[in-house]
Amino acid sequence: MVTYFRRLPKFDYVKPAGIDEVLDLLESNQDGKCRVYAGGTDVIPKLKTRAINSPEILIDLKGIPGLDFITYDDEIGLRIGALATVYSVAHSRVVKDRYPILAQAAGSIASTQVQNRATLVGNICNAVPSADSAPALLCLDATLDCVSKKGERTIRIGDFFLDPNKTSLRADELVREIRIPPSADNSNGVYLKLSSRQRMDLAVVGVAAFISTDGGRVKSARVGLGAVAPTPMRAKKAEEILQGEVIDEKVISRAAKAASEESRPIDDHRASAEYRKIMVDVLVRRGILQVMNL
Repeated sequence: MVTYFRRLPKFDYVKPAGIDEVLDLLESNQDGKCRVYAGGTDVIPKLKTRAINSPEILIDLKGIPGLDFITYDDEIGLRIGALATVYSVAHSRVVKDRYPILAQAAGSIASTQVQNRATLVGNICNAVPSADSAPALLCLDATLDCVSKKGERTIRIGDFFLDPNKTSLRADELVREIRIPPSADNSNGVYLKLSSRQRMDLAVVGVAAFISTDGGRVKSARVGLGAVAPTPMRAKKAEEILQGEVIDEKVISRAAKAASEESRPIDDHRASAEYRKIMVDVLVRRGILQVMNL
């Protein structure tokens, strides 16, 4: 059998020494002239298969100082730099201790080899509906710190995803870091992924559940869904059902059903829309049970 490998298309490769140099290049970015990448685990295969148009300039962020960090502060919360790898997030002690839902989500992304190259910011900027980190970040109410020559702005994660492979990031902007506020007391979360081979495959369905309680009642509830709509989404109706309730089987069943009805999956080669809806119900139910230790 003969195997054919497609070569990369032609483009100029630039490896800037600092973030200012990146922003200078992006300032004149029009019609995909420039494309930024960090790990390259998504963009390079897509360029080889011509799944995306070839840029004139491919900008490699690896090696830029000051972007590879994971820090926590009781006032600010968690900060994850643009070059922090998926592996470093999944195995960070502070992430595991304070945001285990994010550590679980990051740890479910691809193989160990890919995790050591890919970045969490890149996983978000790809804007695929099945991105494993997205449901957890939606539940954690993350924000993206973006920068351009025009200045800085903050984008809430819920406003970041517009369509498959499309975000609200401007062509001249760079996501510098992800910020997550401190978690409330008596809060817990979990990320559950349904796929053929667990980490090695894209999620057929991804569900994140994050619940804060006060006096035995739900003070705040967030349910994030992946791979069941054009973009990662919050199941708002399910959250409303959980709000203020003492969790029991009846409440869990209502919330899980509501999440399933809110989802808008499609039929594809990995699963039917009907199956995905069924599994949203199942995974939301399991997620709430795990979060509440029931």
